Amino acid sequence: MRYIFKTRHEQDLGLFRDGFEAGWYLLLLVALLIAPFVLGNYLLSLLSFVFIYSIVGFGLMLLSGFTGQMSLGHAAFFAVGAYTEAVLQAQGWPFIASGPSAILLAAASGVVIGLPALRLTGIYLAIATMSFNFIVEEGLARWESLTGGNAGMAVPRLRLVTEALPAGIPMYMLCLACVVAVGLVIRNMLRSPSGRAFVAIRDSEVSAQSMGVNLAYYKTRSFAISAAVTGLAGALYAHQIKFLGPDQFTLMTSIEFLMMVVIGGMGSLHGAVLGAVFMIGLPELISRIKVFLPSAVADQTGLNATVFGILTVLFVLFEPLGLYGRWVKMRTWFSLFPTYRKGMFKRQKSYAKSERLA
Repeated sequence: MRYIFKTRHEQDLGLFRDGFEAGWYLLLLVALLIAPFVLGNYLLSLLSFVFIYSIVGFGLMLLSGFTGQMSLGHAAFFAVGAYTEAVLQAQGWPFIASGPSAILLAAASGVVIGLPALRLTGIYLAIATMSFNFIVEEGLARWESLTGGNAGMAVPRLRLVTEALPAGIPMYMLCLACVVAVGLVIRNMLRSPSGRAFVAIRDSEVSAQSMGVNLAYYKTRSFAISAAVTGLAGALYAHQIKFLGPDQFTLMTSIEFLMMVVIGGMGSLHGAVLGAVFMIGLPELISRIKVFLPSAVADQTGLNATVFGILTVLFVLFEPLGLYGRWVKMRTWFSLFPTYRKGMFKRQKSYAKSERLA
């Protein structure tokens, strides 16, 4: 088993635990940079969607996994970023201007929903964000002069500065650069006083407030940052999918985003990436194994939703820490083998936290 001996305070402030961990991240980055020259266009497109969903996962993980605020309305922030990018690009704006505009407008919508929801927690907050999702979805369908309504709108080719970028490798590289940048920013933020305040609010609002944490400020800030990150993902999604319609940003999309972070591992940035891989890769896997299934099963229109639902229930019941939690357990098992304890990974009892003062 590998132990890390810390001898300097700066070691606690680093982005990575040690050079060994940083080396693995560097190796992964090199592999992703080489991938476009090895993989075909289809697999490259799937990887681009994984990057986009990972960005959404980072934003939702910050809000739900680290601040403890439930959201069923992230598809609305996703839609705001996507439609803002599509409309501004159609008017000739380059991505260096339309992208930040999509981020700012999504952040503003996060503040709009975050401020009224300050006194709400749990299921009531989920209902409020779900209502916001319905409002945005209906607004996109009714504002036909801007969004094209239910008929949808085509998204022009992405103009980074002056020239339009071709599809394929350039778009892949842009998505990769964005997911790396967002991941570093979020990870660094979680090490800051703001990140510690978010975690304190998640663990106990009463305790956080007693220590001087401004609940209203940090909850609103978490909503704004989460929405901004999701808006960036929406802007990239618009160019990757090339066509937008209100039916792409329904409540089911918000539920899929929430499933992504739950299955990936709540409270972990690694879990957001693993959840994105799961959400993009599972439909592809199902389509590959359909040829081996009986026609009575393979021809069912709700097969994907059924499989997703069953897997979500299984994860909640048997692996609440998600894919990343399972990986940590496996890594620990191999590092301790054969001296592991039999009951080391036995699921511990969990108790509902209470904010009652009496």
